[in-house]
Amino acid sequence: MIFVVLAAVGVPLWLCAVGIFVLLRRNSWLRSRPGSVPVRMRPAGKKRWLPGHGVWVHDVFAFRGSPAAWKEALVWVAGATVRPATDAERKGLRRIGEEPIVATFALAGGGEIELAARAEDRELLLGALARSSYDAGAGPRPVTA
Repeated sequence: MIFVVLAAVGVPLWLCAVGIFVLLRRNSWLRSRPGSVPVRMRPAGKKRWLPGHGVWVHDVFAFRGSPAAWKEALVWVAGATVRPATDAERKGLRRIGEEPIVATFALAGGGEIELAARAEDRELLLGALARSSYDAGAGPRPVTA
């Protein structure tokens, strides 16, 4: 239907096809970055899990939603706790593996978000929090299993 409207307005369909191809190719490139982890994100106070990919940049977790990348978040993480997903949470975590884990990230500015990933991706999900429990300026960072 949208293509009929665009054609009626005078937008060439080949231009729409090129735009869709570029969008899909860019998302493919972003998913293949080193350190990228497929996650589901649930901000505080929300019920739905948003699918996407994330990558760590020092102590900031960058999240980009899939497939069209309209949802993005940069969160400065102060600490994290990790636990297995409950049965109720697994219903909302489709296509993420047999035994998903849920990490609750405490944000430096206050508040928290939840991220779910495969159990195999625990190290990627926690990033620097998993490798080091101490940052010279911030003191200890709690990471519990």
